[in-house]
Amino acid sequence: MKDENNFPALEYEFSITAEDAGQRLDLYLAGNLEDLSRSRIQKLIEEGMLSVNENPCYDKNHRLQAGEFLKLTLPPPEPAVPGPEKIRLDILFEDKDMLVINKPRGMVVHPAPGHSSGTLVNALLAHCDDLSGIGGVMRPGIVHRLDKDTSGLLLVAKNDISHRSLSTQLKSRTLKREYIALVHGRVEPSKGKIDAPVGRHPVHRKKMAVLPGGRMAITRYRVLKHYRHYSLLKLQLETGRTHQIRVHLSYIGFPVVGDSLYSPHSGADLPAELALFHALHAYRLTLVHPASGEQLGFTAPLPPDYKAALYYLASR
Repeated sequence: MKDENNFPALEYEFSITAEDAGQRLDLYLAGNLEDLSRSRIQKLIEEGMLSVNENPCYDKNHRLQAGEFLKLTLPPPEPAVPGPEKIRLDILFEDKDMLVINKPRGMVVHPAPGHSSGTLVNALLAHCDDLSGIGGVMRPGIVHRLDKDTSGLLLVAKNDISHRSLSTQLKSRTLKREYIALVHGRVEPSKGKIDAPVGRHPVHRKKMAVLPGGRMAITRYRVLKHYRHYSLLKLQLETGRTHQIRVHLSYIGFPVVGDSLYSPHSGADLPAELALFHALHAYRLTLVHPASGEQLGFTAPLPPDYKAALYYLASR
């Protein structure tokens, strides 16, 4: 049986384009590796884990040039089983079979290289001792995931029977997931379907992209409100690919506000305290309870900074 705690060394490769030229090395990497902090990237550079055109580079201030090829190696962490940590959870529903949690932005769902603690899994292990084992020791009970900076509703299974039921609903699309996103630009038409295959980006390995050989991905959207330079959307996932909503919205030219990985915009016309928030929120889940068969629906309110940004835009 494969030991899930043995992570291989990860390598990230980047080809610098004319558009990237002139950026500082550590800032460029931080913008393209959302799971690594800038300080962590600087330390890796100092430790000789980065090469430019196959030559070691120790200068975090290096200015990028078009045509350069970067390779950053992230060494595997020491094997570890996640431990319980007393971290507050916003639990909207809990019984002997499942939990529904309102995840805050900035919380990583499960331990991974660079995030060995402070995750939702660490918090869950402290909260209860009866999680499903289907996800393995690193992802106990996790039915689906949300990106670190996406807030909102997330399902957790407390036993294997519940996990199988919820996973089957997810795969058959009877488990409905709806999101709210604030995006750059005026989205038209007012509703539509984005049907575009998604796969791993051929150059930026932390990114996904719409690719001819990618996996089928379908996102439906409806405009809730137009602002001066923004649109507020409700979105429904028909498939659940990594970064699907973010990739699809960027692909059609309306990237999510605050998405440093897929958006070239900064939200500069928002107040400083709101300009960098990530405006994607999982606001509604509809499912069948795995034991009782009851139809359930859950809604998570928008975070305070999200509401503040919308109030600010509406007042202009």
